[in-house]
Parts: sequence; structure tokens; C-alpha cells
Amino acid sequence: MLASSILATALLVAAAAPAPTVATADQVLRAVRESKARVVVVNVWATWCVPCREEFPDLLKLRRTYGPRGVTLVLVSADFAAERAQAAAFLSEQGVDFPTYLKTGDDMQFINAFDPAWSGALPATFIYDARGRLRHALLGKSSYAQFEAKILDVLKGA
Repeated sequence: MLASSILATALLVAAAAPAPTVATADQVLRAVRESKARVVVVNVWATWCVPCREEFPDLLKLRRTYGPRGVTLVLVSADFAAERAQAAAFLSEQGVDFPTYLKTGDDMQFINAFDPAWSGALPATFIYDARGRLRHALLGKSSYAQFEAKILDVLKGA
């Protein structure tokens, strides 16, 4: 009985997860600028990136904790076109029930649009203020405490 209940819950979560939207960096950044959030956290990740998968629970916890304070999480998968189904499956497995993106377009244009100092290594997290200005870039795997410190810094200045 318990196993069937867990399976039913998992199927409901998977069914509720919206399909990721294919987007260029410019489209993602337009969504950041148009957001009504006090802080927007953009995380670029991929299913084949072990550190990305390791920090994912911290990002989702951050969203749950700080969402009510005006913090929005934007996830952008850098998976290759052939791996997009795996990316969508991973998001469903993680219980992601909010809009996400799948990167498309030229890699260097994508990287430079977010931060010319970024090498393109994953994971990468970019934190924007309410005006859409980049305030912090966390390159490489980060912890909940690191994310939280940067978000609180932006909230303090808002």
C-alpha cells in the first residue's frame, strides 16, 4: 500500500512539472529583467555534471526558504540536444514544478551574455537584483550557505 502511494505521488509530481523551454541566453536574461522578484538566482547545470546534481537539493531548498521573500530560482540546463529528455526526467525526479529552460545557441555567446569572466564550466550560478543587474557569480559547486549569503546580501541592498 505504501509503495503504491509513493508511486502515485511521484507520478503526480512528474505530471505537474512543466516541460523545459528551449531558450537562448538573451531570452533567459529578458525573463530575469522582466521578473517581479527582489532577487533572481539563475543556475546553469547539466545532468552529466556531478557537482551540478550534488548542489541541486540546496538550490531547491533555497527556493522553498526564500521564495516567500521574493527570491526566484531559474534553472537552465546546458544539456546537449540529445540529452534533453534526461534533463526533463531529472527535473521531474527532483520535483521541479516551476518553469525551467534548456540552453540553445552558440556556447560562447551564451557564456558571455551571463558573464565574460565565466569560463563556461558548470555549475554556474548568477544572482541578480530586482533591476536585473548581476550582483554575484558563483562558479563551481556551491553550498546552501554560500547561496544564502549572496542572496541575503542582495536582499539587504534592495
